[in-house]
Amino acid sequence: MILTVDHGAVRELQLNRPPANALNWELMTELKHAVDNAPADGARAIVISGRPGMFSAGLDIPLLLTLDRNRIMDVWRCLYSLLGSLACSPIPICAAVTGHAPAGGTVLMIFCDWRIVPQGEWKIGLSEVQVGLPLPPVVFLALRRLVGPHRAQQLATLGLLMSSAEAVQVGLADEIVPPEQVVSCAVQWCEKLLALPQKAVSFTRREARADLAAIFRDDLDTEIAEIAAAWWEPEAQSVLHRVAERLTKRKA
Repeated sequence: MILTVDHGAVRELQLNRPPANALNWELMTELKHAVDNAPADGARAIVISGRPGMFSAGLDIPLLLTLDRNRIMDVWRCLYSLLGSLACSPIPICAAVTGHAPAGGTVLMIFCDWRIVPQGEWKIGLSEVQVGLPLPPVVFLALRRLVGPHRAQQLATLGLLMSSAEAVQVGLADEIVPPEQVVSCAVQWCEKLLALPQKAVSFTRREARADLAAIFRDDLDTEIAEIAAAWWEPEAQSVLHRVAERLTKRKA
């Protein structure tokens, strides 16, 4: 589910679970392992990309609705573990957002060092509340770090989805380029960083991201249990089943 393309010292990890790169346990586990293993394989920076027109549609809601309580807990643990790997990566990570990135797609973005989005009316944003789910606290902390407290409250509470240009305007993304240039520009961003004196870059980057990494030094079991429990709330289940029905009809 992860395609690996090496651009010299930059390793591209391409999400490859058609049609929407929806996040399930297997995809998140493979991505975590790929991120964790990249430095040992000689990669000095990572680009996370998707398919043309689709970065990731977020959690695979129709699939997750078939799981029992224990398995849902496993899914949330897996997501938190993946986010911890992104936050604590010893090498830079650039998100090459190749298309739509609602909900979990945006979550992956905000834990990276840099975010490049495509020009056009692509949907980006943390839309969890729209499907009846609370935004996980670790995600809100990362969002607040990125866009500031007031903007984070607005984006998270309303579950706003926005275009690429709007995402850059509010600070959710860093750079906007033509769709066909997203991956190449992400690789170039990494290469520009790698051309600098590396001891200085590594030390400064580690200090700059220390607050993000610190989130994952706490015991998050209680938080994960609360988020997993929210999945089973009647209101959430009602909305999630409507969403799943709509997605199923769209596929048909």
